[in-house]
Amino acid sequence: MLIVMDKKLYTMIVYSENIAGLLNQITAVFTRRQINIESLNVSASSIKGVHKYTITAWTDEDTIKKIVRQIEKKIDVLQAHYFTDEEIFSHEIALYKLSTPVLEREPKVSELIRRYNARVVEVNPTYSALEKDGTTEDITSFYDELQQLGCVLQFVRSGRIALTKSCVERVNEFLAEREARYLRAKQNEAAK
Repeated sequence: MLIVMDKKLYTMIVYSENIAGLLNQITAVFTRRQINIESLNVSASSIKGVHKYTITAWTDEDTIKKIVRQIEKKIDVLQAHYFTDEEIFSHEIALYKLSTPVLEREPKVSELIRRYNARVVEVNPTYSALEKDGTTEDITSFYDELQQLGCVLQFVRSGRIALTKSCVERVNEFLAEREARYLRAKQNEAAK
């Protein structure tokens, strides 16, 4: 009997200190479970000394829970959480290099640029560079329509960046509690 799990796109947000080699440890958790990472973005967070990893992957809820637990066990990881698209605000950015001659002779390209709200970054006789931000779906749809017109020379998109819809950033609570424990321990030590 074959059991098919429902796979959906999950976004995992991991907070850690900025330690060399941690990215390798995190991606190894996905590799061991043979889960392909769809997108990965690492940057400094709003908290000094803390980095934020935003990782997306297609999997089932049971597997993403296990991955989160494994990642949270890493010594330099402060916290890890997973979210569905309904629980976050997410965004990506993409760059498109188009053939200027095709753009000039095919009015449909200009229509698409306006319809998808893309921004022209550069135009020269050989190519035109465009920038588009938005959801993964918008960026991909724009690319697909341009590709049908045969004008795409290059295409690249960033990994997803995301914010939770929650009013409270969980890592802030965690760090405040950790600081309070540290201060209590210092006070207890001084009282001895």
